Amino acid sequence: MTTLSSINNSHIAMIGLGVMGKSLALNLLDNGFNVAGFDINQHHLDQTTQEATALNNSEQNHSVFISCKSLTELLNQLSTPRVIALSIPAGNIVETVIDDLLKAGLQPQDIVIDTGNSLWTDTIARDKKYQGKLNFFSTAVSGGEQGARFGPALMASGDPQAWLHIKPMWNAISAKVDKNGMPVPPKHPGEPCATYTGPSGSGHYVKMVHNGIEYADMQLICEVYQYLNQALGLPANEIGEIFNQWNQGVLNSYLMEISADILKQKDFHTDKPLVDMILDKAGQKGTGTWTAINSFEVGSPTPTIAQSVYARSLSSLKTRRELGAKLLTAKTEKALTDDLSTIVNELHDALYCAKLCVYAQGFDLMKTTSSQQGWPLNFADIAKGWRSGCIIRAIFLQSITKAFESNHDLDNLMFDQSFAKELEQRQLNWRRSVANASLQGIPIPGMSSALSYFDAMRCATLPANLLQAQRDYFGSHTYSRVDQPEANKYHVEWSQSPRVEQSL
Repeated sequence: MTTLSSINNSHIAMIGLGVMGKSLALNLLDNGFNVAGFDINQHHLDQTTQEATALNNSEQNHSVFISCKSLTELLNQLSTPRVIALSIPAGNIVETVIDDLLKAGLQPQDIVIDTGNSLWTDTIARDKKYQGKLNFFSTAVSGGEQGARFGPALMASGDPQAWLHIKPMWNAISAKVDKNGMPVPPKHPGEPCATYTGPSGSGHYVKMVHNGIEYADMQLICEVYQYLNQALGLPANEIGEIFNQWNQGVLNSYLMEISADILKQKDFHTDKPLVDMILDKAGQKGTGTWTAINSFEVGSPTPTIAQSVYARSLSSLKTRRELGAKLLTAKTEKALTDDLSTIVNELHDALYCAKLCVYAQGFDLMKTTSSQQGWPLNFADIAKGWRSGCIIRAIFLQSITKAFESNHDLDNLMFDQSFAKELEQRQLNWRRSVANASLQGIPIPGMSSALSYFDAMRCATLPANLLQAQRDYFGSHTYSRVDQPEANKYHVEWSQSPRVEQSL
C-alpha cells in the first residue's frame, strides 16, 4: 500500500472520503480493486490511507490505494475509460466537482458516478447537461456506513454501456443473498444486490421510494411500541423481547432487529432503558418528503408514507404537545380485550398487514412514475435488490419478488393471490388493533392510514360522486355519469330554478 504508484494503475477513483466514501473505497479494496482517492479534507484523506494500509497489512490484500493531492493526479491514476465515483453531498456541489474534473482533463468517454442522495430530477438534468462531455451515471447506495463498508444495496442507472463497465465492481462490493433470499456474510458467494434500474434518474428515484417505505416501516414499528408501552404499560425491555420473537417469523427485518436491540439497551447513566431517556423529536433529511410530494404530483396515493412524514413533523412540536397534554382531555374506553397474548398477536398481524400496504403504495408509485417517464422498471429485480444491504431488507421482500416474478404486470401487491390471502386471514386483528388504539387514545396514523388505504382499494364505490357534485355546484367543474361513457361531461346550473342537466 502506498500513496504513489505508476500511471493508469487504479480501477476506480473515489472523490469524497467521508463516512460513505471511505467505506465504499475500503469495500472496493477488500474485493481486489485498486482505488485512487481525493478529498479536500486532508483528515479524511489521511484516515482513508491509514485504514487502507491497515487493511492491506492484516488481510494480505494486494489491492492498492492511491492518495491524490489534486484532481489531475487522480485522473492520471486511471485507465481509460476512467471511472470516478462521487461520494459528496447532494446539491450544486455535484456539478462544481464535475466541472472541476472537466478542467482537469476529463474526456467524453469517462464515467462519473454520483453515489450521493441526489434528487432524481437533478440526476436527469445533469445527464442532459453533460451529454457529449462525459458519461454521467448514478448509483444510489443504501445501508448506511456498515452497508457501504461490507455490502450495500446499489441502485444504478444511466447509460447501459457504462453499466457493463461498472457492473463487475458493483456486483463484487454489494450485499449478497442465498437462493432463499437470505443475506450471506461478506465475501461469500450469492446473488448480488446491485440492480441496474434503467435510464438516468431511475436509480435515485427507486432509492427515494425505498426511503419513503423506510420512513413508513419505522413509523409502524414505533406505533406498536407506543401502544404496548403506553396502553399496556410494558417496559421497553419486554417490548424488545416481543420484537425479537417477531423477528424470527414473517416480520423478520433489519428494522425489527435493531428496534429489539434498542429497546433492550439500558441507559449509560441511569437504570432506565436508554429509549426512555431519548428526547421524542425525530429528525429527517427530506427523502420521505420527496416521496410524498412525488405521490401528490403523479396522483398515486401513498397515505402511510405521507403520515410517517407528518408524524416526524408532529414530533418536532414538543412544546406544543406538552401544552396539549395539559389542556386536552381524552375520553377513552377499555380495549376490546385485556388478554396480553391476544393483543400482542393482533398487533403482530396489524403490523404485517400495514407493512404490506406500505410496499403496495411504494411499488404503485414506482409503477406510475415509470410509466410517465418511460422507464422499463423491473419490480422483481428491485425487490431482489432490497433483500440485503439496505435499511428495509427483510424476508418479506422474497415474497414480493415471487409476486412480481409470477406476474410482471401485477396491478397492486395486495392483488397477488398469496398476499390477498394473508390480508384476509389477518385483517380482523388489524382492525381490532386500530380500534383498540382509538378507544384508548393512542395515535397510530401509519397503521390507521394503511387500513383506510386497504378499505378504499377494495371499495368499488367511493363518495367521490358527492365530492364531484360539490365541485360542479361551486365551480362548474362538470361530472361524468355512470350510465354514459366517462368522456361525456355534464353540468347542472345549480342556481337556476328549475335545475336542468346540461350535456357538454
